[in-house]
Amino acid sequence: MSRSIRNGALFVCASVPLIVAGCGGDPDPGAAAGETAAAAPPAAAPPAGAGESASTLPPLVNPRHPDANLMAPESFRVRFTTTRGEFVVEAHREWAPNGVDRFFNLVNIGFFDDARFFRVLEGFVAQFGINGDPEVMARWRGAAIRDDPVVQGNTRGRVVFAQTSSPNSRTTQMFVNTADNSRNLDPLGFAAIGEVVEGMDVVDALYPGYGEGAPNGRGPDQSRIQTRGNAYLSAEFPQLDHIETAVVID
Repeated sequence: MSRSIRNGALFVCASVPLIVAGCGGDPDPGAAAGETAAAAPPAAAPPAGAGESASTLPPLVNPRHPDANLMAPESFRVRFTTTRGEFVVEAHREWAPNGVDRFFNLVNIGFFDDARFFRVLEGFVAQFGINGDPEVMARWRGAAIRDDPVVQGNTRGRVVFAQTSSPNSRTTQMFVNTADNSRNLDPLGFAAIGEVVEGMDVVDALYPGYGEGAPNGRGPDQSRIQTRGNAYLSAEFPQLDHIETAVVID
């Protein structure tokens, strides 16, 4: 069996992002609520963005953050400070311009601050990208961006957006490949936007104890994260690690 990742969960069901847990079978890496991550090792689904729709492609503008439509530099680094330590991601616009622009803007508006690593599957992926405030998520959940071709593969350390099986379904959910998932995820269209260049040991140390998300596992239910935010995760999954801050450093 192979795992896939879509927005919010591993991809298994057409309506659920590849990173979200699917409707049975292997977990999907990169799957966040509604989204699937990339295909994962047996027993995991690709990361998917569960519950997110790509039926419309609104302008990249958040009512609260009108500056969230900037074009990213050709390359830049982002320092993630987490409850396990720090890691640095180097993004390259030539790899995936639409994805890199979205990543750059989300970091600049502080979208990832206090976000949980809600799906950590050892030897597959570490998924994040659902804001802890349900009101913020309501504004971004349907703000899909257009697909990028796969220029760089899903090797260990590569950072990728979760997506569903539908075209143009990437929104805010992302994952770090903690193994070489290129064989399973590249054919599914998961385009890397950058890679961890410092602190991969920190990513490897993120708490994996809850495993795959509901309904295929005992981990967080992505739809409940979307609607209840960090209040739900803090009450029912207190050991999850989280991002304290994510900032562009150069």
